[in-house]
Amino acid sequence: MAFPHRPDAPELPDFSMLKRLARDQLIYLLEQFYACEMVLEEEGIYGDVSCDEWAFSLLPLDVDLLSMELPEFFRDYFLEGDQRWINTVAQALHLLSTLYGPFPNCYGIGRCAKMAYELWRNLEEEEDGETKGRRPEIGHIFLLDRDVDFVTALCSQVVYEGLVDDTFRIKCGSVDFGPEVTSSDKSLKVLLNAEDKVFNEIRNEHFSNVFGFLSQKARNLQAQYDRRRGMDIKQMKNFVSQELKGLKQEHRLLSLHIGACESIMKKKTKQDFQELIKTEHALLEGFNIRESTSYIEEHIDRQVSPIESLRLMCLLSITENGLIPKDYRSLKTQYLQSYGPEHLLTFSNLRRAGLLTEQAPGDTLTAVESKVSKLVTDKAAGKITDAFSSLAKRSNFRAISKKLNLIPRVDGEYDLKVPRDMAYVFGGAYVPLSCRIIEQVLERRSWQGLDEVVRLLNCSDFAFTDMTKEDKASSESLRLILVVFLGGCTFSEISALRFLGREKGYRFIFLTTAVTNSARLMEAMSEVKA
Repeated sequence: MAFPHRPDAPELPDFSMLKRLARDQLIYLLEQFYACEMVLEEEGIYGDVSCDEWAFSLLPLDVDLLSMELPEFFRDYFLEGDQRWINTVAQALHLLSTLYGPFPNCYGIGRCAKMAYELWRNLEEEEDGETKGRRPEIGHIFLLDRDVDFVTALCSQVVYEGLVDDTFRIKCGSVDFGPEVTSSDKSLKVLLNAEDKVFNEIRNEHFSNVFGFLSQKARNLQAQYDRRRGMDIKQMKNFVSQELKGLKQEHRLLSLHIGACESIMKKKTKQDFQELIKTEHALLEGFNIRESTSYIEEHIDRQVSPIESLRLMCLLSITENGLIPKDYRSLKTQYLQSYGPEHLLTFSNLRRAGLLTEQAPGDTLTAVESKVSKLVTDKAAGKITDAFSSLAKRSNFRAISKKLNLIPRVDGEYDLKVPRDMAYVFGGAYVPLSCRIIEQVLERRSWQGLDEVVRLLNCSDFAFTDMTKEDKASSESLRLILVVFLGGCTFSEISALRFLGREKGYRFIFLTTAVTNSARLMEAMSEVKA
């Protein structure tokens, strides 16, 4: 029988039945945790069964995307502080280095990234002979914690693949399209990857460009069908045997994606998506904060969605380095009155994770200035650190944004058809912080020159670089980069890095604990299950 892969799973196996099983009965585990062995021992059946584990660590979702399918990783580590999955990550990295040779250049940022890296290195040292002397096939590896960049994960996605995920929920690389998409009375499960030629051409496009592409594709397809007219028998035979099947498949996929676009448009129009995006952009740029707060209050009062309201509150909190006490109390009270007091524990979770925080009294600019003035007069250097210690745990998003130029300054409108940078994945308003960090580190081949950014990210002790001699690494392998997201990555980040790869001549491969989005992030923190 199968034992739950999580020791805290609510349903436990029937131990009375286990006791009656034969001595050689096997129990298979996704990972054999010590806690599982303790449960078996407490039930008095540890010696009556032999245990084995199914070391399932990597699921290829696409040609450049590997997932560990551990959606629980985010809550377990970033909220509960549970480190059990770090060994699973280290084992996955060890497997990849065994298959593709050693990684000459390793970079990372975040507490979890550093622990996973150190554990992986220990595994490498224990089995030193496996990769020794091999030519590297992957030139760089970058490990990044999700809490280094919450802002990107909280923003509404506007690239096609991201919108499909936000609207229909992509699970393990596939999506269930309902009758409103299939134009029939049945739902259809569709695999979304590079093999779907229509999807592959639009997946990374801003949604505003997708309808134009699909319309042109439909005209091209019709033109190919029209070629049948005037064909002789031999030409028709070749057409039917060689081209017709492919055209029908392409036509079916085209119909599905047109249906998906129409469904997305209907839902977003109903939600007043443009006003929502405008508010998000204002929060990212730091303008019209009072108007944005009023929009969030209205969103809560209208009871649009408990998850969406939480997301907007978190985005406001992180971009403003915490809410002022008055706004925090007001928004929290309105939320609990609208959606129910059962959400109270969710607020505690969000605060612990650093997603929704309240500024400490006296942390306004004037109060900080008066503190500094007094301390400088006293010439007490040690006290200056204490004065700013309360600020150190916050996101410092504004300062980071300015340092890394996350908000592009353009004259006129941003051209989404011919994007100039990674900001296109958010309509030209914002370059994903995680992607900008990766870009900057790859340019420098280290964290040199990024000390201030690392400090503002509160990661001074958790940014690392490990570079070995590149003698054996080919120029081709040095253009291949493995990016590891611990806590989940979004399709927007994947699209942004694909764009960066095309611009800079890199090829990115993604390994993530799970694909995530803003709704999944909030649901992981919520104590109220839908």
